Amino acid sequence: MIAHNDIFAVVFPGQASQHIGMLSDLANSYHAIRDTFYEASEILNYDVWNLVQFGPISELNKTYYSQPAILTASVAIWKVWMQQIGKLPNVMAGHSLGEYSALVCSGSIDFLSAIKLVTTRSVLMQEISPDGYGAMSIIIGLSDDVVRELCQIVESIDDQIVAPAGFNTSDNIVISGHKAAVNHVNLLCKKAGAKYVTTLPISVPSHCSIMKKMVSRFQKIIENTVISSPKIPVINNVDVSIEQEPQFIRDSLIRQLYNPVRWNEIMQEFINKDIKIVLEMGPGKVLTRLIQRSVYSDSLFSLSINDVDSLSKAIQCIIRN
Repeated sequence: MIAHNDIFAVVFPGQASQHIGMLSDLANSYHAIRDTFYEASEILNYDVWNLVQFGPISELNKTYYSQPAILTASVAIWKVWMQQIGKLPNVMAGHSLGEYSALVCSGSIDFLSAIKLVTTRSVLMQEISPDGYGAMSIIIGLSDDVVRELCQIVESIDDQIVAPAGFNTSDNIVISGHKAAVNHVNLLCKKAGAKYVTTLPISVPSHCSIMKKMVSRFQKIIENTVISSPKIPVINNVDVSIEQEPQFIRDSLIRQLYNPVRWNEIMQEFINKDIKIVLEMGPGKVLTRLIQRSVYSDSLFSLSINDVDSLSKAIQCIIRN
């Protein structure tokens, strides 16, 4: 019998967490890693493992390749977790693309269907936003109100789209839109006193109104995807709510395309649910660092699982608690 543990949540990262060599350490110890990448490669008709190990990074950073690669990595780590300890979290969440990983690991969407879905999603995204058309950047050190206002100013001046695409913490905001408009907001944010401004290694402007152009085509695909009620609750990005009805899950994934990720509120919801530990499963430590650098660090203990040592620490942490 698989045990639930009410004190911990599992989260899954989105794009920009990819890097060359990811999960190589885990793959040396656990067959489930390579096996999961093999499954993805069979459906995608290219060697996903070879790409994430050897690159080139310019290819891996392309949305078409990075989205299925990150999904595969997250699901592979989850499989190892279930083999090694088998404890289910109280709740799950995924950042942007990571929501698909959460739905797979919660039993709502099967892995191969999710691979097809995110690959189609990435193709449609790239079609409406060819290279050089859009951009995303991260801004640290300004409030969401200030960033929102600067985006509105640039939109009115430049007659282009740029808007907040993700609220990671109270002063960690992602913006998305036309490339020139994003660059303009970046400049204004630096002048306004932002501590850190950088463009993300993402080739499409996700979570802004530019993505509305792909909704009708994506809707046809997702309507034909089998989605079940999750066995583990998943907090979605757009409403910060838990949906059980498959049609509501489809709707939230569609709206996620052109609405911001409300990650800051999801962390608050974890606290409301008395979560004490957050385990990040995926390449990198993006979500773990967000918690550690936020006001939630006193309430949420976070660990990222991406190698043998971090897996061991996470298992011991859950066993002790």
